[in-house]
Parts: sequence; structure tokens; C-alpha cells
Amino acid sequence: MSTTALLERDNVLPIDFETEIPALQVRGELPRELNGTLYRNGPNPQFPSADAHWFSGDGMLHAFAIADGKARYANRWVRTPKWTAERAAGHALFRGFGAKLDGAPGDSGVANTNIVAHAGRLFALEEAHPPTEIDPATLGTRGYCDFGGGIAGPFTAHPKTDPATGEMLFFGYNARGPFSNALSFGTIDRGGIVTRFETFETPYASMVHDFAITENYVLFPVLPLAGSMDRAAAGRPPYAWEPERAAWLGVLKRGAPVSQTRWLRSEACYVFHLMNAWEEGGRILADVMQYEQPPLFPHADGSRPDPAKSGARLCRWTVDLDQASDSFSRAYTDVMTGEFPRIDDRFAGRRNRHGWYACAGESGALGRLGGLVHADNKAGTRNVRLLGEGDTVSEPVFVPRRADAAEGDGWLLALAYRAAENRSDLQVYQATDIQSGPVATVEVPHRVPDGFHGNWVAAEDLSR
Repeated sequence: MSTTALLERDNVLPIDFETEIPALQVRGELPRELNGTLYRNGPNPQFPSADAHWFSGDGMLHAFAIADGKARYANRWVRTPKWTAERAAGHALFRGFGAKLDGAPGDSGVANTNIVAHAGRLFALEEAHPPTEIDPATLGTRGYCDFGGGIAGPFTAHPKTDPATGEMLFFGYNARGPFSNALSFGTIDRGGIVTRFETFETPYASMVHDFAITENYVLFPVLPLAGSMDRAAAGRPPYAWEPERAAWLGVLKRGAPVSQTRWLRSEACYVFHLMNAWEEGGRILADVMQYEQPPLFPHADGSRPDPAKSGARLCRWTVDLDQASDSFSRAYTDVMTGEFPRIDDRFAGRRNRHGWYACAGESGALGRLGGLVHADNKAGTRNVRLLGEGDTVSEPVFVPRRADAAEGDGWLLALAYRAAENRSDLQVYQATDIQSGPVATVEVPHRVPDGFHGNWVAAEDLSR
């Protein structure tokens, strides 16, 4: 779907400036435990085009630094080779989903999807290219990082950090070139050293946006949003819905060679984001935001997805490790549609009690994400906080009160667009009591476009 088609629905229109605001107005009181920065990333094309896909906009970073009950803000485009060439040309050099115009550079990377910290460094991520290192203080672009030559090719926007080992696990699709059915998989230790990097074949070329880890396994979902070089060469959408290919899930024991990946099959579905996965009683359980059909992409014949089937709902996937089955089971656990699921990341790969996501409503397609959900898996309850008419909300991010706090004891940070005022707020909630409303609201004098992902980075976790 083009950016133009989204404008009437969401706060996706790009902003055309960079700024720094040393002191933001705060309503309520910011918790004194918050000492760090919320970094966010999202598409913000410097030269908007009517035929450009939302996913292909230039990455713009937004930083909310909080300390001593005060907040400051800065935003900056990521200076990718594409952004730099287009700034010099004074106009867009790409159209559609990465198609080149005359004078376009060979690199179409946009670094627009996520921003994560590891080994004291900060990286803007986008799944078709290597990580782009970012200066955490200035948001300046330091360039691509291959960790001393340890990695090559695409790198997921959703790496996972094991809370016990501190190592980062990652993958990359199209690992042997555009629309190849190959994934790379690797690990980077807590010190930033690549300790593993391998490539293996999957059932077909798929847009693999996210994956999951458990204490002992890795899960690779290969789902039928499939890539085609023939479509791309013909000027048609390179990625399209092909449900006849079915849904596949690769299960790999951590430490085992990739040749031992076990491939399980199920009926067609699509998932952009997995909330978490864990092992329990000889099984792997994974909570995911599952679509019957993916939004924003056509069917292979060019037809549009059915809106009634294009809303994600929480779904539990189950893999029986003790059975010689070639399938995995799925069961929806909620009727609320939404996206951008998050947990207390200290429980990544372990059974989690608490989860949060941005919600769209009880039924229908993805639509406007106008509220927040807190799911308590132990109590079996769901709490919802809806915003005002026309307002939208970003992916919520959990911040623990202390490093040793109990799961869920902390704060939920979410950026909210205020439609009536055409500007944004950073809302801070008590994480397990979102219904009571924010304990503090940081007012932004301008609009921050709805983006993709962000993370909280404690002050002591970055090398300056």
C-alpha cells in the first residue's frame, strides 16, 4: 500500500525537519527511576512519492532522553547512501518498492524499522541491509557495521538478546541474493564478537520479518508472503500473498548445525511480529500476532487482501518436541485486533506473565491503532486503554523499575498522536495498570509520525 493511501487513516505523513528541544513540558511527574533514552525509528521519506510503499520511506530517529524527572527530544534522518544521494540530487531516486530511477545509487537501504543497543553501541536496523551504527548522543550516522567482518548481507530488524547469556541472535532473509530462499543465522556475544554465522535453505523465498528464541531453540517462520524475481522484473509487486505455499516453521536447537533445522507445516497465515516463545512440558509455545491475510501487500494475481481477514490477533502456536509430527498447531487466544506486541525483555525466551500491544479494536482489519492492551497470562485477563477519537499510538515499550524488579514492575512508554491538536505526547504508564491512565505525559509541540519500533536504553548501557 502506498503512503498516499494511508494518509487519510493514520498519522503517517512525513515531517520535513530535524530539531532539538532541550526541555519538554511534562504533565504529572516522570518517575525518577527513568534514567535513559527512548529511541524510536520509522519511515519518513525526505521526498514523498505517491507510488512509494510505506515500508520504503527513509528512516528517521526520534530520541526522548529522560533523567531527574525531565525530558528532552531530538530527531534526525539516518544518513544512508540512498538518503545522501537523494539529498544531493534534490529529488527521489527510487520509486515503488525500491525500483531505481536514473542516477540512483546501488544501495537502497533506508534503516527505518528498529533501533537497538548491543555491546555498548546503537544500531538502526532494516531487514534488507546490514546494521547502521548511530551516535547515541547526537543521532549522527556512523555507517554500516559488519562487526569486524563477522557478518555479511541482510540483517533482521528484530534480533533477540538472550537475558541469561547476553548474546544477540539474528537472521537475515534473501541471504544469497534478492528473492533467494536462504536465511542466514548467527550470534553476537555480549562483547560484540560474532560467534556464529551460517546460511541455510528454506522452503521458499519469503518476507521473514521476525523470529523467536527460547532457552534452547530458535524458531524461523517462513510464511506465504512470497518473493518473486519474475514479478519484480515485470514491474509488479515483488512480494505478494501466495497461500498455496502454506505456512512453515523451522525449529533449530541452539548450538546445533543449521542442517538439523526441523521444518513443520500448517495452513497459510502471516505474522509480522512474535510476542515471545518458551518451552513447557516437552513443547514450545509461541504467542504471535497472526493475520489470515497480510495487509499492505496484494495477492499474486494483483487483487487486494480482504480487509476482514487483514487484522492481526494474538494466536498461540504449539510445537510438540516429543512427537515425530511434520506440523504445528495454532489457536487464537484473543478477539482484539492489533499489532506491535512487547514483553518485559528480561523474560525473552522464557515463559512471560505480562504482554502489551497496540490495539485497533474488537474486529476488522488493521485499521487505526488507537489504544493499548495489557495481557496478564497468569490471571487470564486483558485490560484496554483507548485514546481519543482519531488518536493513534505507537508500539509500547516496557521499562523495569529496577534491574532486579519483578516481571512487569515498571513503566510502559508509548508515543501517542493527538489528532485534534496535530501533535504528539509521550505517555508513561504504570505498566500493569494502564486503565488508570498515564502517570506522566511529555508534550511534544509537533507531530511525530507513526513509525515502527523503538527501545529504551538505560544511561549506563551505552558507550558515549
